[in-house]
Amino acid sequence: MKNKKLVIVIAVVGIIALWAFSGYNGMVDSQEAATTALSNVETQYQRRVDMMPQLVKIVKAYAKHEKETFDAVTKARNAATQIHLDVDNLTPEKMKEYEVAQNEVAQAFSRLIAVAEAYPELKASDNFKSLQIQEEGTENRINEARKKYNESVQEYNQTVRHFPNSLLAGIFGFKKMTKFTAVEGAEKAPDLDI
Repeated sequence: MKNKKLVIVIAVVGIIALWAFSGYNGMVDSQEAATTALSNVETQYQRRVDMMPQLVKIVKAYAKHEKETFDAVTKARNAATQIHLDVDNLTPEKMKEYEVAQNEVAQAFSRLIAVAEAYPELKASDNFKSLQIQEEGTENRINEARKKYNESVQEYNQTVRHFPNSLLAGIFGFKKMTKFTAVEGAEKAPDLDI
């Protein structure tokens, strides 16, 4: 009888240990997938920021008097490179601040492209065409990376919020992560008036 109770207790403890081990590792895997996806988003934003000086240089050669637009592009680029997301402190406020800065970069890019469109000889430039195609591709990559990040965060958040994983998540400090959302005013087309 004692042996039977001992076997049952050991079996129950073993099952709980396996569940905890599996649940913890599942949350770690899910969190790592989400943080990797976030890094991929940041990589695509960095690609866009890195392309800006080349594009500005080409447009400047044709549109020397568009100083205000170039200044806005430089300011937006500098602001965007100053904000970094910290996975350990990924608050909704920090995400919004990051998104606002990235939205300003996108709007500055749009204004720069609008200036370029006013110069037919610039539009015919192979260098400009190439960079414009790269910029469009980068915007698509950013959208895709954000989508994958949000999907990874959704999977992670579901993992840490489902019972009984929520018990382990609380014990081991797994917190809900923040998704990318549209910034306020994103539903409006950018003002390209120059």
